[in-house]
Amino acid sequence: MSLPSAPRINPSILSADFVNMQADLARIATADFVHVDVMDNHFVPNLTFGPQMVERIQATSPVPLDVHLMISDPDRWAPGYAELGAASVTFHLEAAAEPVTLARRLRDIGSRAGIAIKPGTSGDSLYEILDEFDQILVMTVEPGFGGQGFMTQAMPKLSALVAEARRRGSSVWFQVDGGISDDTIAQAAEAGADTFVAGSAVYGAVNIEAAISGLRERARAASLEA
Repeated sequence: MSLPSAPRINPSILSADFVNMQADLARIATADFVHVDVMDNHFVPNLTFGPQMVERIQATSPVPLDVHLMISDPDRWAPGYAELGAASVTFHLEAAAEPVTLARRLRDIGSRAGIAIKPGTSGDSLYEILDEFDQILVMTVEPGFGGQGFMTQAMPKLSALVAEARRRGSSVWFQVDGGISDDTIAQAAEAGADTFVAGSAVYGAVNIEAAISGLRERARAASLEA
């Protein structure tokens, strides 16, 4: 599978119509990945999809799956999502017992390995293990629910992580998730993000293809100006 060039737009199916999931997946065929939030009502106070639903999404999606595990004990459960064929599996630093070991296992299975941090988690906790991951997700809302406002206070942490990664010669992707819209995507791109999760900004648009293209162009322009 050839992976797209940055910037990447990954629509979140939390904003899709769950009753018409296959149709709403088809509507994002011009996106780079589909972002699939798995929540267990334990690590975060919400419950969404499990392996069976992710397997069906994998079977019908026109774009690769970017699975974000907001769950407890990802060391046990994350490999199963890689085995389902997800192109990328991201777990939370706050939940993993052995994040480096888990990342290596995900890669061995054939998935990209991502690690996420909540707004209250320091970015420097990742500095020494940056090279173990393909993607770092800096949450720009508290994980658990869609539709929250973008947290600008996460941008200095993102910028510092990007600077450290580049200093180390790392090519890790930097993803942001939460409150991404036409009004906020430039801030995240200027801070160094290259992969953007967008929910209502995509699925709430009249023309979804135009919304994806517009977000991508705003991110590209902002990254060039940064």
